[in-house]
Amino acid sequence: MSANQVHVYYSGMVQGVGFRYQVRNIAAGFPVLGLVRNLADGRVELIAEADKQTLVDFLANIDAALGQYIRDKQISWDKAGNDFNDFEITF
Repeated sequence: MSANQVHVYYSGMVQGVGFRYQVRNIAAGFPVLGLVRNLADGRVELIAEADKQTLVDFLANIDAALGQYIRDKQISWDKAGNDFNDFEITF
């Protein structure tokens, strides 16, 4: 099974509410690699790599847990770049 990469920009009330930490905690329950970080424009960026179904389930869990903070999201898919060794919060 080939690995995929999902790149998501979340907007809304996604900074200052523990969003990144909750995403990292959700990621611990999935075999995903990648990162989550705040952006200067108030959005949160998520890059994650795994097989496609794992990523779909991972994103669904984020939506279920944090949907009340998300106003909009921009999602793009690509092949995995294999640039990550774990899932982390970056600054």
